[in-house]
Amino acid sequence: MNRTAADFIYTGLSDEPIRNGFVEYTDEGTVTAIGECQDLASETDFRPGAIMPGFVNSHCHLELSHLRGKFTKGSGMSGFIDQINELRDFTTVENKKAEAARWMDILWKQGVSAMSDISNCDDTFALKSRSPLYTRTFLEVFGTEPQDCGSVIDGVRKLSEEAASFGIDAAPTPHACYTMSPELVTAASAEGLAAGYLSYHSEESREEEELLISGTGALADNYHGRHLSTPPVTGKPSLMYFVDRLLKVHEPPFDEHILLVHNVCLTQEALDYALGYLKNVWWTVCPLSNIFIHNALPPIPLMRKNGLRITVGTDSLSSNDTLDMVKEMFCLQEAFPEVPTGEIVRWASYNGADFLSKTAVLGSIEPGKAPGLVWVKNLDADARLTSASASERII
Repeated sequence: MNRTAADFIYTGLSDEPIRNGFVEYTDEGTVTAIGECQDLASETDFRPGAIMPGFVNSHCHLELSHLRGKFTKGSGMSGFIDQINELRDFTTVENKKAEAARWMDILWKQGVSAMSDISNCDDTFALKSRSPLYTRTFLEVFGTEPQDCGSVIDGVRKLSEEAASFGIDAAPTPHACYTMSPELVTAASAEGLAAGYLSYHSEESREEEELLISGTGALADNYHGRHLSTPPVTGKPSLMYFVDRLLKVHEPPFDEHILLVHNVCLTQEALDYALGYLKNVWWTVCPLSNIFIHNALPPIPLMRKNGLRITVGTDSLSSNDTLDMVKEMFCLQEAFPEVPTGEIVRWASYNGADFLSKTAVLGSIEPGKAPGLVWVKNLDADARLTSASASERII
């Protein structure tokens, strides 16, 4: 039997940590006991800081890892799209795969035990098939022109077959309202819902909302300048448009697991509409990415007031300087100091595992589970994260 102890144990379930706590676990990583140390002097593996469950990165684009440091910050969504179109394929496939592998290893060593990852190609399939980090892969599609819907869906179905040949969990998913024709939003959503899991970039920017509500703004100008079709002007938040497209797939309610990512412009009107139909919905925040592109953050007070199941992601290295879950958590803590650190830990662990239907094993430190144990160093005396906090996998 193995035993480790720390100033604080965050289980992933409680807002309050266990102070001067211990965790016992088997050689295989299964937790057998947790509690408060009776004699600190007798603890042979005592770690200053906190022990937390393995993190769940709820939104990442691992295949874009080669783009680190290449993008201009503060460009807004229109500028970001221009950069991704220009830079996405600036290097070789071999280099892309090497960078993805390097960052997958970093994610694991920093304590990420599971991930919801976006793929637009097969660059990361082999990597995921041999990694100890569990990944559900969302095969994201784009296409603004209605006549291309059939060919896009045919292509992503072939990609899905290829993913299956590697033995990884993967299925098609829509990207966002502004990169897809209405027909493609519904067709891609039908593929994802059939698999039981769907991820969708939702209300990420004010430009996206302006496009749907009034047909104006920088994103609209960008698309018109490139002679691309835009989604219909609805006069309503883009999330409501997405739900309306889902309603063309099947009758409500929607019991499938749906992950809405970013939510920077989320409103009460939009979330009420979504919750009227979506029964298993999680809401991912990627704060450092949102600051990188828009210098904006999601409305965490509104989300907490409504009891939404929040999860945490890093997004990609095209819109972030690192894929560090602790830095995302610290960003949230600094911006919203009223939120208990333990609650943020739950967002970054248990809630993400819940979306993936993996809470029987992952997401929380409880006897019988094997979530991975993470040592987070450099907390303050009140068990809060600091700018110097960093994570390291124990098991």
